[in-house]
Amino acid sequence: MSGHSRWSQIKHKKELTDQKRGQIFSKLSRLITLAAKKGVDPKTNPILSQAIEKAKAANMPKENIDKALKKVSDKDQGQLEELLIEALGPGGIALRIKAITDNRNRTLPEIKKILNEHGSKIVQPESLSWMFNQPASLKDPATQEKLDKLLEALDDQDEVEEVMSNLTND
Repeated sequence: MSGHSRWSQIKHKKELTDQKRGQIFSKLSRLITLAAKKGVDPKTNPILSQAIEKAKAANMPKENIDKALKKVSDKDQGQLEELLIEALGPGGIALRIKAITDNRNRTLPEIKKILNEHGSKIVQPESLSWMFNQPASLKDPATQEKLDKLLEALDDQDEVEEVMSNLTND
């Protein structure tokens, strides 16, 4: 039974958990920094207040929140911007991807690559807006599995903050 120690299993699970937690903290940090551009006082900036509440709900340390707020005043840091990307996913599902990045020339090709690998493609901004008003559903389990894999891959991309679709839960 060499190589099957209990500690080894725990260590690997902890590494995965820590990695996921780090990704979540990074996303929340970028969200706070972007919101803080409109004002660093949560009492006067409801978007910042909401972002800080999200961070607290995820048990993000106060030091990390403070660090994210300080990035706004640090001129050496790259300026964050929000990208809204629309895509057509498996089964004709409309996707709206929100990303926060300091380098759109890096992030856009990365997201495009993920979409291409999962049989999806970027479309012109606002060209799928009408689809979000029409409930869509997937009856085919294989297409649902493709969509799930795509959503998981997008979630694993650090800069992707949120993915919305026109898929209904029938």
